[in-house]
Amino acid sequence: MVELPNCPACNSGYTYEDGSLYICPECGNEWTKGQESGQQEETKLVKDANGNVLNDGDSVLVIKDLKVKGSSSVLKMGTKVKNIRLVDGDHDIDCKIDGFGAMKLKSEFVKKV
Repeated sequence: MVELPNCPACNSGYTYEDGSLYICPECGNEWTKGQESGQQEETKLVKDANGNVLNDGDSVLVIKDLKVKGSSSVLKMGTKVKNIRLVDGDHDIDCKIDGFGAMKLKSEFVKKV
């Protein structure tokens, strides 16, 4: 039996081979066969809903109404968020929104301006 490497992102043992790639079904990470966990890219590309690469300091628009956790208010579609900061984690955008304060957003719910 062929021993496949664990996922470098989440350390899952359920990886599988697909051509020249290893794929993790738990987190969706893909890496090439020659790429070891120590060679994993340090920079993670964060993309918006349209596939544009986001960078620190960019301005984005919210593309759908988002409920604010712990509050009865809603972040409306079309709200402009200026000067974002990219962070690691599930919510990969850290920002301050006028009228709401500090907040974390998922990049899949914004588009670059």
